[in-house]
Amino acid sequence: MATNVEEKQGNEQPSQESRHQEVGHKSLLQSDALYQYILETSVYPREPEPMKELREITAKHPWNLMTTSADEGQFLHLLLKLISAKNTIEIGVYTGYSLLATALALPDDGKILAMDINRENYELGLPVIQKAGVAHKIDFREGPALPAKNHGAFDFAFVDADKDNYWNYHERLMHLVKAGGVIGYDNTLWNGSVVAPPDAPMRKYVRYYREYVLEFNKAIAADPRVEICQLPVGDGITLCRRVS
Repeated sequence: MATNVEEKQGNEQPSQESRHQEVGHKSLLQSDALYQYILETSVYPREPEPMKELREITAKHPWNLMTTSADEGQFLHLLLKLISAKNTIEIGVYTGYSLLATALALPDDGKILAMDINRENYELGLPVIQKAGVAHKIDFREGPALPAKNHGAFDFAFVDADKDNYWNYHERLMHLVKAGGVIGYDNTLWNGSVVAPPDAPMRKYVRYYREYVLEFNKAIAADPRVEICQLPVGDGITLCRRVS
């Protein structure tokens, strides 16, 4: 019976109204209404006021597609509490929505090493972070270089930066994140483009980084140093637990 149902569902074609016409949409769900239901039922009612304020500020920025989605922010916030994270590192900050989600989840003496090549974007969200009373947890550093020391110092790392360098970040984080620590790589389903045919309509930046994301996904799946789980949250997030 289950097989018949699955076959029937597989043969049904989604309507024009229920599917995204362009590869590059932030949500990976076929139905905008279903995604909106998740946001309005589970995410927005529990979103801390500072995160809501920063999300609304970021929405007005011309590069707002770079931000972490609200459902992913909620996921990260809960995950950090579940693993009792205290010292974290974030590579790629933008205006700081995921950074704020992290800072609010950490204990008062928690620390985040936050790195981005653009301080101006970070400073757009900084007043909200300061008003939330968590700025003292953040050590922001402008630039692309990862620290040379701090081996095994971090409980958690979140990477949302240049996709062509994901594997380089991964190799470095294998030294910086402690054994048993967790790393989250954002955008690993890359707007759904990872399964799109070559001639599918997609934004230029999506097409440009698509091969890098595909290569990273293949490499991380074969890396014996980590246990992984790829989740369709936001634009896709791959969680890695360092085992060696």
